[in-house]
Amino acid sequence: MDSQAVFAALEAVCEENISALCGPTDLPYGDVAKRLIASLRQIREHGRALEPVVASFTAVFHQYDFDAQTPGNGYRTLVKVLQSCLLHIIHKGRYIASNCHSAFFRADHNASEMEAYCNALCQLRALLYLAQRLIKDNDHGELYSLQDGDLARRFVQEYTSMHKACFYGRCLGFQFSPTLRPFLQTVVISMVSYGETYGKQQSGLGMAALSLLTSGKYVIDPELRGAEFERITQNLDLQFWKSFWNLTESGFITGFSRIGSYPVQVNFTLTLPPVPLRLPLASDPNFFATVSPPIAHWGPGPVHMRLISYELREGQDSEELLAFSRTDPPPLSIPLVPWSQRRPLSPWLLIHFHGGGFVAQTSKSHEYYLRSWSKDLNVPILSVDYSLSPEAPFPRALEECFYAYSWALKNCHLLGSTAERVCLAGDSAGGNLCITVSMKAIASGIRVPDGIMAAYPATLLTTDASPSRLLTLIDPVLPLGVLAKCLNAYAGVESQTVQSAVGTGSLSTLGRDTALLLSDLTQGASNWIQSFLDPMRSTGSQSSVQKRFPCSSQPNFGAPRDYPDGFEPLRSECLAFVHQSACPIIKNPFVSPLLAPNSLLRGLPPVHIVASALDALLDDSVMFAKKLRDMGQPVSLTVVEDLPHGFLSLSQLSKETEVASHICVEQMRDIFQQRSPPPALRKRPTSQRTHIETGPSG
Repeated sequence: MDSQAVFAALEAVCEENISALCGPTDLPYGDVAKRLIASLRQIREHGRALEPVVASFTAVFHQYDFDAQTPGNGYRTLVKVLQSCLLHIIHKGRYIASNCHSAFFRADHNASEMEAYCNALCQLRALLYLAQRLIKDNDHGELYSLQDGDLARRFVQEYTSMHKACFYGRCLGFQFSPTLRPFLQTVVISMVSYGETYGKQQSGLGMAALSLLTSGKYVIDPELRGAEFERITQNLDLQFWKSFWNLTESGFITGFSRIGSYPVQVNFTLTLPPVPLRLPLASDPNFFATVSPPIAHWGPGPVHMRLISYELREGQDSEELLAFSRTDPPPLSIPLVPWSQRRPLSPWLLIHFHGGGFVAQTSKSHEYYLRSWSKDLNVPILSVDYSLSPEAPFPRALEECFYAYSWALKNCHLLGSTAERVCLAGDSAGGNLCITVSMKAIASGIRVPDGIMAAYPATLLTTDASPSRLLTLIDPVLPLGVLAKCLNAYAGVESQTVQSAVGTGSLSTLGRDTALLLSDLTQGASNWIQSFLDPMRSTGSQSSVQKRFPCSSQPNFGAPRDYPDGFEPLRSECLAFVHQSACPIIKNPFVSPLLAPNSLLRGLPPVHIVASALDALLDDSVMFAKKLRDMGQPVSLTVVEDLPHGFLSLSQLSKETEVASHICVEQMRDIFQQRSPPPALRKRPTSQRTHIETGPSG
């Protein structure tokens, strides 16, 4: 929608409501009307100040796109998010103007809604000013200033002090697809309820039950929910996030997921012993390279994987493969289906690395879309369950993924494939591993995969500022405090201070005695009832929350000043702590491939990146795609709209996420169907499809 039209509509709505509420009226709203008028006047002021700012962005943000056919970068996203907020305000303002005389008009509710969006608009105004600073300080066309430590420090400093609770209460998820907002609300309520019970000595099921019973107050009080979510994202440790995210690994949740997913004939886990592998060199198959098992941090160890195949193929039920199964007997449904015919070996093989911030989840929580991919592509999928940080920081996960890739090439016949074409696929952290595993294959001299499909990959594991990373100040899926904890854990910064998370916070302790569970349920019910009886526990007032969680004083923000005179964003009295690591590991090219020299990236296979316009890591994808294009490497970038980071795991929830998952499938299909010589004879491609950028070989 045209920005000028949006600002004109905002001005008209504010004027209409202010005139109606200030003039002679018989409306019996008293103080509520004053609250509405104050909010509308502030909104009008923000709108008038923001209109020229937005105009300045729309004049230049196309210069930061990957190409003219792929509009997408953090500056565009910030304007889009702002417009979404303004459209919500316009819609609410029109509703108030049309219904304020109705006997059923909820004046206090609507005033609270308008106040919440007014606060959100104020904070978005601050983000636009910070983005202006980025444009001024960065080189032309660059979304990051990788050498400017001051920019990164100011970015983190603003995050630690800016008020963010308004984005997690009534305004939660306003920027995303409407079909995803109920899900996001459920996740946030679950998270704050889980955070309240986190650390208590009780069973996993008891903790889940207690969280459920204490969630009522967060349903009825959005302000309390927002304040509590802000506290959790800023102050709880990494083990909380590992514990919460790993709830998706529970049999209860994965069982529901499997009900709606495609049935597959092969789905079991494998464990590879740590033995050296010999693979032929890509340049001369008569010579071999030795691939050592993973050894970082604690020496040689096994690698865990999951094999998924929609159809049973030759080799997948062989005794040689089943000997690697983690359980005895192997959890294979093949013997139970004697009429299943073994299909011949597939010419394709898909190797998958899951996301989870390098710290959480396994292939189990990604099964839904992997099953769908196996059916749609009719390809066996090997998903690697690499070791997680902080217990296993870099380079353990990379070593395990590279070893699994090498083993798959050598033993593809056991996986139901001839591996004529091999594709690597991964999301978020897994996308990073797809790229770095390919870099390691190039460095080792062995066969490189035929293509990479990376969904919203993390290519820069630093806290450097970019326009899309400003979204971490408002994003319920990827707040900066959580992102920084994950990055530091993978870099090994927190590996010495974080306890092992074995069994913590998962539903693996379902066997605990019934008496303890009943005790947990009783305690939960008591707390839930008390939340309704005690108004101080459900008012959502800032003072009650801050009384429970003491805060530091606000830092002194020195020059240069990022905001115009007379404006200051709302500040949180409870400051966040974000550890900005100076550890050199985060700039290792195998950690942050965006920082890799051209020599390490030259020779990568075609890279297909699927990013989201509303993802805080969007600029990682745009800048990495530009880097590969400028080198002459084959690369494509697709930017989907209105979806959060991690949309592949939400593919069953909405039409939009399903379409985005289908885009990923089509990119992988293109990789498999590409015509090219056999791997031993393959040279660098000189041409690609029209939307893949190529250039002269370096």
